[in-house]
Amino acid sequence: MEDKTKNKHDSYTTAVGRRKEAVARVRISPGKGQITINGKPPTEYFSAPIFQKLYNRPFEITKLAGKYTISVKVEGGGVVSQLGAVIHGIARAITKAEPGLKLTLKKAGFLTRDARVKERRKYGHAQKARAKKQSPKR
Repeated sequence: MEDKTKNKHDSYTTAVGRRKEAVARVRISPGKGQITINGKPPTEYFSAPIFQKLYNRPFEITKLAGKYTISVKVEGGGVVSQLGAVIHGIARAITKAEPGLKLTLKKAGFLTRDARVKERRKYGHAQKARAKKQSPKR
């Protein structure tokens, strides 16, 4: 007797991308090239025209445009941080799905996590991270 249950995890590849406070959970599977970000098309989610070209860059560099269907859940941070997290997550998912493309994506800088985050506020100082209290004049 054959076991007819199929593992759902076999049909897709997952990866996580991060930037500042934003975290993107990316799931790619072989398909027609549709992209959804938090249930919306990317043109609706990232409405600025400059953003339209950026989330497709990993596919353009690897020449995989239209080969994978992508679903992304992204939260935290601002719009630019979320875009950076989505790009990072897509690049990592492509690397998992097709390991031969890792060097191409690494050279383009898509696999490097941007470590720059907001500097924390220091106690005993003024409101901002680097602002100092004003010294009284004598």
